[in-house]
Order: sequence, then structure tokens, then C-alpha cells
Amino acid sequence: MKATDRTPADLLRSALSEDPARPLVTFYDDATGERVELSVATFANWVAKTANLLQGELSAEPGERVALLLPAHWQTAVWLLACSSVGVVADVGGDPAAADHVVAGPGRFEAGLACSGERVALSLAPLGRRFQTPPVGYADYAVEVPSQGDRFAPYAPVDPEEQALIVAGAAYTGAEVVEQARADAPGLDLTGPGSRILSALSYDTWAGLAAGLYAPLATGGSVVLCRNLDQLGDDSLARRIESERVTATARQGLQG
Repeated sequence: MKATDRTPADLLRSALSEDPARPLVTFYDDATGERVELSVATFANWVAKTANLLQGELSAEPGERVALLLPAHWQTAVWLLACSSVGVVADVGGDPAAADHVVAGPGRFEAGLACSGERVALSLAPLGRRFQTPPVGYADYAVEVPSQGDRFAPYAPVDPEEQALIVAGAAYTGAEVVEQARADAPGLDLTGPGSRILSALSYDTWAGLAAGLYAPLATGGSVVLCRNLDQLGDDSLARRIESERVTATARQGLQG
């Protein structure tokens, strides 16, 4: 990662230029048995398509707020970086009524209807499957995103000193996200390239976002993001840690 990187989108661009083939996000859902591994290049492609959707189809402008009503999931990570790429504010778990746009997953569609702007629904089903019937009032992300461009350029440069993220009531600029992620990395045992953290923390706190996305991205590491890890036995968890070459863990009540 470069010292000149000032936003999460900058971090991703640097990762793409340095080692596009390495794993960045490996996602498990232990309720469904799903495993998805995204290299830097594949993740960046999803981010570019989603940023094009945000900017081109949803007409989201820098400074607007996008309420992300989503769990810790690889597609949530994509949306966080897409928001950074466009310059819109990612409001994790934010009030849809106060947001300009909303992106929602299962269980949150009714709440998301309070947003008067554009609404996007994610099925969060394995392989990113489409809905059989999209929720009323929503566009289906899995239908809309494939046709978007593989390269993204913002209409205006993203200002790293502008607000970029809101989580648990705290607001961060893009530069603050990068600075805090770098500062938190040593405490997460993320020591640089090759570090690989297993995180089962929710994305609704800074700690969860740092362990589950931003700190590994800021240090050239990677994350094994686990949803519903409580459904995995200790022996299976130990095998996962070994097979995924995990060097650090971040779980509720346990870190390191």
C-alpha cells in the first residue's frame, strides 16, 4: 500500500496495481455452506460495476448518503468500496428515511421503504442469485450490476477530507478511514502482506469494519469473513484456520 493513499478506493487501486491475483476477501456463510473467494482483481471488478451502477443508474452524487442495511458479507464489502469510489457516504445500518438511497438485504426490505430515493435489493443468496420476484419498490442488484462497465471513473475527484462513512453513530472522512485502519492493524495482528485475518465480527461497528475489510486492505493483507460462525464446531473452525492459512482472528470476545 502506498503512503499517498487517502481513501479506501485508493487502497484498492494500489492493491490492484501491486498484486491483482492474490486473495482479498474469502467469505463463508456457515448457515448455507457457501464459500466465495475473491481475488483483488475480481473484487475490484465488482466494485467498479457497482460504482457505475451507483453513479450512472442511481445518479448518486458525492456527499449523498446511502443507507446500507446489510450484514457482514462480501457484497457489503463491495458496496462499501463502491461508495468510496463515487464519493457518497456509506451509512452502515443508517436510517433509510434520512438517506438519499438505500441498499437492503433480507429482513430489511420493509424498513428500507422509508427511503424516498432509489432502492436496491440484494438476495445475499449463494452465487449472488437473483430474486424470483424482487421486493416491491426495489431494483434487483443481481439483475442490474452484470451489465455495468468493468472500469470506473468518478465524474469528480473524491475528496479524502469529505465524509465517507457512518457506523454506530460515528462519522469518518475517507482519510480518517484509512488512517484508523492503519492504526488498528497492529492490534489485529495484521503485520503486512501475507497477513490473513479471520473475522466473524458484525459490520455494524467500526471494529467489525476494520477487522473485516479496511485493516487488511490497508496493510496488503486479506480477510476470511465468516457469517454464522457460531454454527461451526471448534474442530471445524480449527481446520478452517489451518486450511485458509489464517494468521489472526477477530471474534466476539476474542481477538488475536
